[in-house]
Order: sequence, then structure tokens, then C-alpha cells
Amino acid sequence: METLPVALSHRRVLKIALPIVLSNATVPILGAVDTGVVGQMGAAAPIGAVGIGAIILASFYWVFSFLRMGTTGLVSQARGARDDGEVAALLTRALMIGLTSGVILIMLQMPLLWAAFQISPATQEVESLARGYIAIRIWSAPFAIALFGITGWLIAQERTRGVLVLQLWMNGLNILLDLWFVIGLGWGVQGVALATVLAETSGAALGFWLCRDILRTPEWRAWHCVFDRVRLIHMAKVNTDILIRSVLLLVIIVSFTFLSAGFDDLTLAANQILMQFVEITAYALDGFAFAAEAIVGHALGARSRSAFRRGALLASLWGGIAAVFMTLVFAAFGGWGIDVMTTAVDVRAEARSYLPWMAVTPLMAFGAYMLDGIFIGATRTRDMRNMMFVTVAVYSVAVLTLIPIFGNHGLWAAMLISYVARCASLLWKYPALEASVETT
Repeated sequence: METLPVALSHRRVLKIALPIVLSNATVPILGAVDTGVVGQMGAAAPIGAVGIGAIILASFYWVFSFLRMGTTGLVSQARGARDDGEVAALLTRALMIGLTSGVILIMLQMPLLWAAFQISPATQEVESLARGYIAIRIWSAPFAIALFGITGWLIAQERTRGVLVLQLWMNGLNILLDLWFVIGLGWGVQGVALATVLAETSGAALGFWLCRDILRTPEWRAWHCVFDRVRLIHMAKVNTDILIRSVLLLVIIVSFTFLSAGFDDLTLAANQILMQFVEITAYALDGFAFAAEAIVGHALGARSRSAFRRGALLASLWGGIAAVFMTLVFAAFGGWGIDVMTTAVDVRAEARSYLPWMAVTPLMAFGAYMLDGIFIGATRTRDMRNMMFVTVAVYSVAVLTLIPIFGNHGLWAAMLISYVARCASLLWKYPALEASVETT
């Protein structure tokens, strides 16, 4: 039986969060490289195609992000309760769900892509390039989705250095292959897709290796535990709530890209470049949100309300510090970052005109990310689902009101409003969550 982690402290929060921040930093860097290598072609259409193709696949995959979040919350609580058998069984369940879901996604790719492009108003050139991109990338779906479960399990174990190793390998390889396939061999958009397939496949293999200790024991294949009816029902409820919440969040994210495409290719390309910075914000704040998930979940499993409160506060404090730092960096160096990612003069100018909206995104968003982490760790997923309905409603009103008046500026304002609505609605639910933690 494992011993309980050390007492809550700034050091423990940072020990969990910083490897995640570093590992997550490679993901938007990868997105920036994807955009940058096709940006060297000197045209807006390839940039928009990679953006549209990536957001469609990310949307498909993000539907399964419940696997990462649900696994982290459930495993961290099992650790707090010192239930080692359930910790192992949860890994097996996550892998089974991930691999099976990826196969189903491959089988359903044609109708899913048809539906996606019916929604997207992109030009014929952008759509053609994006279809070629997706047709290649879809084949790594089982590995990409299984990685959600592996990552969630490692985070709950507070083994975030392993997550760092996994991301550095996978995204580093992807970047090198991007440069080789696109710049070296001239394979264009298809080269970007193939690089990602190879990286995700090798990343899944490394993920299995990182879990090798538990996979060498009989506990992971104790089928009476893996298929325990009560625990399966509980896991299904948690994952279903997160699934609905994720789909609702995707409504906001996907609509941002599709509404961008509805203006023109130039605006789409500019927004796609700025969204790389938004992803940097998301992945950095996720590091501290993940720390909150692991610590809060463990405290809940151990039935310690004081640890629950202190973990939530410490993680949020460091998340706020990170948000201020990122806003200052984007304000100072955002223009330089735009120039790095594209050589097209008109795209550079267009992106600069919307940079101020992006620069304040970390400050507007960090509260939502931290509360997400707290509620995920507590597996209070029903509240997350319900408050996301509220958030989508607020966002929709903002879109319908602001875009006709302010155009793309109105679209950026609506996205920031959605962050505020998400934070405020979950903050309203937090006191009841904390009060519900049983103490021993």
C-alpha cells in the first residue's frame, strides 16, 4: 500500500505543475511549427487548411477528453482512499475505452467529415487541402485517444515527470518530422499530417512503457475488478457528464474557427495564428489545473476538507501568477511571434490588429481553468456539465450581439466573455462543493 504524499505546500504544487507546464508547452509549439512550416509557402490557404483540419480532428478527439479528466479524478480519489486494486483497474478501463473509441472513429470518418465540412464555410481550396490532411491523420486515432487515459492516470499518480518525458518525445519527434517532410521534402500539408501520425503512434508505445510497473502485476487484468458493476456505472456517469461538458465547450472553440472562416481567408489565417498563442495559454494554465485535480482528488479520497481547501488555493495562486506573466509576454513579444509564424505581409498586419484581445486572454481565462481542475478532481462533473450549458448560452448571446456590430473584434470579445461566464458559474457552485467533503 502506498504512503500518503507529503503535506500540501507550494513545493508540492510546483512539483506536480511545472513538468506539466513544460510538457504542455511543447504542444502549442508544435501547433506553431505546423502553422509556421506551411506559412513559409507564402499563402493563406495552407495555413487555413491546417487550422481547419486540426480543429476538426481536435474536436473529434476532444469528445473523448473525458477519458483524461475522468481518469485523473477517479484515480486520485482511489489513491487517497488507498485502493490500489481500483487504481490498476482504472488504467485498464481507460485503455480499453481509448483504443476501441479510436477504431470506431476511423470506421465513421466519412460521415463525420461530411458533417464537419457542411458546418464549415471554408473556401474550396482550403477545404480540399484540409480533407487531405485529415485523411492521413485519422489513422492514429486509437493511439491519440488512448493517450488521454495514460496521461490522466500518470497525473493522478503525481508522476508528471513521466508526462513531461512523453510529451517531449512525441512533440519533439513531430516537430523534427514537420521540418523534414515539409521544408526538406516539400510534402506540404500532407507532410504535416504524416508527421503527426508517426509521432502519436510512437507516443502511445512510450506511454505503455511508462505504465510498465503496473502492467507487470496481475491487478490490471483482475477482470472482476475491471468490470465491477457499481464502479463501472460510477465511471460511466462521471465520463458522460464530462463528455457533454466537453461537447459544449467545443461548440465555443469550433464555432470560433468556423465563424473566422466566414469572414475571409485572411481573417481565418490571422485568427489561426493568434489561436496558437491561446493554446499556449491553455496548456500553461492546465499545468496548475492538473495539479489541482491530483491534490483535490487525493484530499477528497482521504476525506480531508482542510487539504481540499488548501490545495485549491495554492494551485489557483500559482495559476494566477502564470496568467499575469503570460499577458505581459504576449503584450511585449506577440508581434514578433506573428512574424515568425508567417511571411505573408497581409496576414501579419491582420493578426496584429487583433493581438490586444489575445494578450488579455490569460487574465480572463485562468479562473475558469483552475475551477475546472478543482471540480474534475472532485469528480463533481454534474455541476461542470450544467454550468457549461449556462456558459454556451452567454457566449451565444454575445456572438449574436457583437459580431454584427464589431465583426472579428466582436468574435474575440465573445470568446473572452465565455471565459468569464465559465468562471463565475463554477465559483457560484464552489462553496457547496467544499462543504460536501467528508472529514474523518
